[in-house]
Amino acid sequence: MDIRKKIGLRIKEYRTNLKLTQEALAFKAEIDKTYINEVENGKRNISVINLEKIIYALEVNIREFFNAESFNGGTN
Repeated sequence: MDIRKKIGLRIKEYRTNLKLTQEALAFKAEIDKTYINEVENGKRNISVINLEKIIYALEVNIREFFNAESFNGGTN
């Protein structure tokens, strides 16, 4: 699976667990809601700065965010 899709799915997983809409997450991260949608759907390359903003808005640390099975098996 493409890294963009993996990151997008992880963001969506945390967002839905927190019961946040894409709009609410976008507001918390100070990012456009369309951008959040495109990232979650693997259609946009996310910058490190915006990834940090989103992870902070999801109230998770970077290590925890990337500690998922989808990131622990290569890029397939």
